[in-house]
Order: sequence, then structure tokens, then C-alpha cells
Amino acid sequence: MALDPNAFMAAMVNRVNFTDADKALLKAHADWGKEIAPDMAAHFYTYLSSDPEMNEILNSTPDRLHRLHGTFVEWFHEMFTGMDDWGNAYAQRRWRIGLVHVRIGIGPQHVVPAMATVVQEVSKRLKLDGKPEALQEALSQMCMIDLAFIEQAYVEVSAAAVLQETGWSEGLFKRLIAKGAEVA
Repeated sequence: MALDPNAFMAAMVNRVNFTDADKALLKAHADWGKEIAPDMAAHFYTYLSSDPEMNEILNSTPDRLHRLHGTFVEWFHEMFTGMDDWGNAYAQRRWRIGLVHVRIGIGPQHVVPAMATVVQEVSKRLKLDGKPEALQEALSQMCMIDLAFIEQAYVEVSAAAVLQETGWSEGLFKRLIAKGAEVA
């Protein structure tokens, strides 16, 4: 069940209908994205730090929170630049970000509301700065694509671990999940 980040990115771009016009709009506002990124990081980590479980993760090593602020600023700005026009490098980086979330124990129950916080705070800032509504839509699409990478990392890592430990085939594993979903 190994994920191909480039193929996954292409599928997500199609699913959210992320267009060349969206790309051009984000690129045209990349400087603005870089300018507001530190403020967005502050909102993001203030929100996450208010949860005791996340606060423990964020502060589990010295300077982790400080490093994460820098990483957030890069991540946020990359949504505007696309790194390589939202191609393979972008997809590979988003996949690695997802795997890091899994590795350090940031569960999906934290990721989804945290991404909602980003979308809400960006929306406020877009209105305050008089930016076009289409920019909010394009940026929201990128947030959802990035969120999909993080969520898919949980699925892929969990499935790979079960398959490795049990020796089950991928087909059997999928049938068991489908059967379990019928019961739930």
C-alpha cells in the first residue's frame, strides 16, 4: 500500500479542482503569504498549545516549538509558491510532513481542527488586507490538499504496520476493514 506522493498530489488537485488560475493567483500573492506567515504560525501554535495533549507534544524537547514556528512559516509560504509548480517536490515534502505528524504522535483529532484554525485566521486576514475572495478559495484548496496528505499518512503507516506484523495480504486487510465498517 505504498503511496506515490506525486500521483496522490495529482489526484487531490483534480478532486479539489485546483486550476492554473488558482496557481497564478497564489503565486501573485506569495509575498503577502510570506509576510503574514509568522502571524498565522502564532495563531496556529496558540491554538494547539491550549490543548494539554498537544502542548505536551509541542514542548517535549527544548526549542521544538521555536523550530516548529519556522517550519510552519516555510510550509505556509510554500502553499503560495508551489515550490515546483505544485509538482513532485511539493508532493514529496507534503508526504514527509504527514509522516512526521504520525511519527511524533500528532493524531488526526488534532490536525483537522488545527487546519481549520489556519483557514479561519487566513480568512480574517484576507478581509482585513482587502485580498480577493478567489485567493481564499485557492488557499483553502491547498490547505485541504495538505491535510489530505497528513491524513493519508496515518492510513498508509497503520496499514503497512498491520500487514508487516500479520503477514496478511492487502486484499484481506481491505476486506476486514470493509467488514468492520459494516458492523460499526
